[in-house]
Amino acid sequence: MAGHYRALAVGVEIPLLGFGTYLIPDEQAADAVEAAIRAGYRHIDTAEAYGNERGVGEGIRRGLAAVGIGRDEIFVTTKLFPGMGGVFKSAREVETAFEASLSALGLEHVDLYLIHAPFTPEQRLEQWGAVVGLHESGRARAVGVSNFNVRHIEELVAAGLPLPHANQIELHPWSQKPEIVRFLEGNGIVPIAYSSLVPLSTWRAAPGHASGKTDEMRADGESGDSPFKAMAAKHGVSEAQVLLRWGVQSGYPVLPKSTDPARIRENAEVFSFELDEDDMRVIAGLDRGAGVAWRTGDPVNNA
Repeated sequence: MAGHYRALAVGVEIPLLGFGTYLIPDEQAADAVEAAIRAGYRHIDTAEAYGNERGVGEGIRRGLAAVGIGRDEIFVTTKLFPGMGGVFKSAREVETAFEASLSALGLEHVDLYLIHAPFTPEQRLEQWGAVVGLHESGRARAVGVSNFNVRHIEELVAAGLPLPHANQIELHPWSQKPEIVRFLEGNGIVPIAYSSLVPLSTWRAAPGHASGKTDEMRADGESGDSPFKAMAAKHGVSEAQVLLRWGVQSGYPVLPKSTDPARIRENAEVFSFELDEDDMRVIAGLDRGAGVAWRTGDPVNNA
């Protein structure tokens, strides 16, 4: 998969194919991450809030040894849990949390460190200033945010702080977010896509999913005339591969997650085909607006 990268503003290259670890328990994370590295993934995404950084780090070490590559060939992202219930981490607590993440991962640096979500303006500015300091120290090769909207990012600039290098947001054919994507691209901020597989009936398909959209996704995903089914049949691939291919073909690093080694390998096969102009045109017309991953509503659409 050489060459399937995108450069961040600081010159660090981020692989377009990433392996997501959200909802993978710590005790399963090592096996899943090792399987991903064996399958060719060179971008591993975790977070303080996922509670699996220790297992992810073990999986990275095992994976590197298994395929005979060095740490510099793996791109590792983790995220700051900013706080909750009106209690947010101070600048000093950001550094403490970052050091705890490094320790759990067993790494001397990460390639990308993100603030996981925006809350109050005061919190955003203090935490972003601390995160920028981690980048300046070299312990985070690139830094960014997640779930921030245009106004959130403009606030950082207005305060005299640097722009983020990336913004990880919910992006898929049902939530294409053209306004913020234009803003990010116009300011040299790389959009990273999560929840790329939302339109499938199997996406977090447990009854009563927080978004309230499970039944809708199941019905649409199982429909015989699903456009994703048609595209998958045309290209001889899976519907998941179609959705992931749309992401990378749009220039977004994607983060598919699985604990099934066969599915992990299948999801990695996104560079063996291309969606044609008709496919991309059809998908452009499927946008439904806000994302569905958050119980409280898509943060990018919130004030």
